[in-house]
Formats: sequence, structure tokens, C-alpha cells
Amino acid sequence: MAAIFGLPKVTAYSIAKAALSGAVRSLAAELGEYNIRVNAVAPGWIETEMTRKAFEHDQPRKQKILNRTPLGRMGEPADIGWAVAYLCSPAAKFVTGTILTVDGGASIGF
Repeated sequence: MAAIFGLPKVTAYSIAKAALSGAVRSLAAELGEYNIRVNAVAPGWIETEMTRKAFEHDQPRKQKILNRTPLGRMGEPADIGWAVAYLCSPAAKFVTGTILTVDGGASIGF
């Protein structure tokens, strides 16, 4: 999310995420001739101990996020695992240079 949206107070984090996006595309272009695929997963808000702590005393922030997420909920760690499993599987053998967003639709900007 930080590579897509301008988020206050996390500039360094956003820079790192944006750099990763460029690295995925550049490495895919460089390594494709060796049949090496390079992809990444961009997770949205995932229900973890870290997010539970972050929202523990800030329910309005959590509700704001959920209201901006078309599926109306946070993801589960397994959602990210399934995305990675897909990218590592033969089903994705022609997928490279892609950042697969797994965010319940939060990044579509409706």
C-alpha cells in the first residue's frame, strides 16, 4: 500500500516499497532470458498480532480502512500464502515482473 498511496509519517517505508516495485520489474527484464521469473506480493491489511496491536486503541482508523476495502474485512496470513503458492506454481509459469496485490480491493481507489 505504501508504494501506491502517499501515506504520512512513513516516507522511508514508502520509498523502500516503491524501490522494491522497480527492482521486481528490472530484475524480471534482466533475468527472463535465463528463465528466471521475478514477482512480488503486495499485501494489504492482514489480521496479525501487529495489526491487532496497531488498532487496539484506534478503532476509528481500523473502521476507516475497512470502509475503503471493498471486501470489508482484513485479510488472513493464509491469503498471502496462497498468492505466493500461485506465483511459485506451474500455473504462473508465464508470469514475471508482476506485483500481485492481495488487499481485498483496497488499492482500486473506489
